[in-house]
Amino acid sequence: MKISFFESIYNHPNIKKEDYKSIINAHTEVEFSKNETILKEGKVSNAYYLIKKGMFRSFVIDYNGNEITTDFFGPNDILIEVASLFLRTPSKETIQALTDCEIYKIEFNDFQRLYGTIGGFTEWGRNWMSHQLFMAKHRAVNMHVQSATQRYLNLVKDKPQIIKEVALKHIATYLGVTDTSLSRIRKEVLSQTENLP
Repeated sequence: MKISFFESIYNHPNIKKEDYKSIINAHTEVEFSKNETILKEGKVSNAYYLIKKGMFRSFVIDYNGNEITTDFFGPNDILIEVASLFLRTPSKETIQALTDCEIYKIEFNDFQRLYGTIGGFTEWGRNWMSHQLFMAKHRAVNMHVQSATQRYLNLVKDKPQIIKEVALKHIATYLGVTDTSLSRIRKEVLSQTENLP
């Protein structure tokens, strides 16, 4: 059970079976309570996490003082503030638990050690970072070229757990719409679904 969880996240053909023992040993199992803050804006991130159970969100405070959700993280996701962790700079985001959570934590120095000693882990890290850059660009473009309804439908399809477990206000800021607009979109989508043959 434990091995398969780590293998599913650190999935790369060049990571050897025996390497997973070192990878697992570099992580510590920890728990966070609902609404607990994992990383505060202005602090430097010193670790990242593998989510076993629960939901998190990252958010920023805009120029009007409003919380704007920048991302959601759920089971089997890597919970990370990339720029702060790898550039060693203060975070512009805050990361908060939305539910009670069980996660595995790996400190930055332990990650660096694995990255420098396990070839397959190094390759996994490069592939993962490339994928994250692609996804960030994809989301940025979609915020401009897709309607709010399309963005909502994509979220329903790609991350249905968010729709079930996350407060409407957080989803609305993530999609770039008001709570009222999101309520209207959800009603429209629901009515269209009910009218399908």
